[in-house]
Parts: sequence; C-alpha cells; structure tokens
Amino acid sequence: MTVAWAVQSGPADLLRPASAAKAVRDLVVVTRRNLIRMIRIPEVLVLGLVQPIVFVLLFAYLFAGSFSLPGAGGPAAYREYMMPGFFCQTIAFATAGNSSVSMANDLQSGMVDRFRSLPMSRGALLTGRTLADMVQNLVVIAVMVGCALVVGWRVHHGLPRAAAAFALLLLLGYALSWVGVLIGLSVRAPEAAATGNFLWLFPLTFLSNAFVAPSTLPTPLRWAAEWNPISATVQVTRELFGNPGLHVSDAWPARHALVVSVVWSVVIALVCRTLAVRRYRATAA
Repeated sequence: MTVAWAVQSGPADLLRPASAAKAVRDLVVVTRRNLIRMIRIPEVLVLGLVQPIVFVLLFAYLFAGSFSLPGAGGPAAYREYMMPGFFCQTIAFATAGNSSVSMANDLQSGMVDRFRSLPMSRGALLTGRTLADMVQNLVVIAVMVGCALVVGWRVHHGLPRAAAAFALLLLLGYALSWVGVLIGLSVRAPEAAATGNFLWLFPLTFLSNAFVAPSTLPTPLRWAAEWNPISATVQVTRELFGNPGLHVSDAWPARHALVVSVVWSVVIALVCRTLAVRRYRATAA
C-alpha cells in the first residue's frame, strides 16, 4: 500500500523531502568526520592558539605602556581596547587558514574523490567543513576569553550584549571559512593554501581599526580601513563589550558598524560559497 501511494503521489511529493532529509544526514556525517579529525589531531588547534596568545601577552605586558588612548587612561585601557581586535584576528586566521589547508589536503589525498564516489549530497562536503570550523571557533573564543581575562580585559555592558558580540565574531568567522574553502579548492597543495592565506589575511586584519586608528592612515588606506569588514566587526564588538575606543570616524561605515558587519559577513559567505560550489563541480568534471 505504501508503494502504491508513493507511485500515485509522484516524485514531487516524496523525493524532495527524502532528498532534503538525506542532505541533512550527509551534512551531519561530514561535520562529525571533521570534528573527529580535529579531536584526533589536537596539536593543530593547540599550535594555532599559541601565536595569538603570545601576541596578546606581548601587547599586554611589553607594548601596552607605549600606547595611550586619549581620555581613556594608560596601559590597562589599551589592553581592553586591543582585545576585540585580537578576537577578530584570531577567528580570521584560525578559520580561513584551517579551512583552506584542510580542504587542499583532502583534495590532494584523494578524500574528495572518495566522497564524490558516494551517493551523497554534493554540498555536504563543503558545508560540513565550514560548520566544523564554527565549532572550532567556539573553542578558540573560549581560550581567548580566558587569556583576555588574565591580562585585564572585562565586559562592561552585561552578558547579553557580550553574547551578541561573540555571535558577530562567529558570523564573520563562518563567512571567512568559505574564503578558505574556495582557496583550498583552487590550489594544488596544502602548502600553497597556507602561504596564500597570508596574502589576504594580513592586509585584511592589520589594515583595520583593530590596533590603530584609521584616521592616522593616508587617505586611500583610511578609506580601505573604514570599509574593511574587520573594522566594522571590531568596532561593534567594542561597543557591545563596553571597551574603550579611539575617536569614531564620521564615515558612513563607522556610524553604521553593525549593519556593515552583518552585510559584509552575509555577502562574503554567499559569494564565496557560490564560487566554491562551482569550483568543486569543475574539479569533478
């Protein structure tokens, strides 16, 4: 009776829900596979956290005395000022770097070809990679928060606003993970993916308001820093955390940092996901 009903109802009624359910199951399996791999090779995550922790300690105890925030106090104020920038920088490097290298490694080792030979959703491989990176970002944020509290960083506007700030960081991290996936599918070796990340991550993070005021930059660089997605995310997280900041620019992106941050993250995710899926299909052809 079930078969007869299925034949009468046709594929439009049954295959779509079944396909959607199967796609979700495939996505869960691939995400779980990436998380298990992360657990079994913990040194990758640990070593990735060493650099940002060292940077935080260096800036907090060696360089903070050389910086001052107008009207905000001495080294203690700068420690709070710098932490949203370090949060954003760490998420960007950890997410994009891990996505690109892991995807390039799977492509080189033949794992991607094995997945292609299975009756599974084509998009599950790529989306599962980015979802696993989001889980990794939760661990990264937890470790960085602990390090920040040690050097004197505090949340002044309550936990709900702090949660919103961390949500924006995760959203940006998810968007940048698609950039990493696209790079990983576009290179021939994991080493090339690791090197390629520095070509865009360093300008993106340092040409921003993460550590200096954009107003101190030449006009072309100041414009780039003001429209930088990192700048928007850092500024709005500073406001949500209640951390001190420098004079906010009168430019439109600075006055609408929340909107710019969300729009940038969504646009980056959509564009890079589309290009990554096309690249994935091209490599399969």
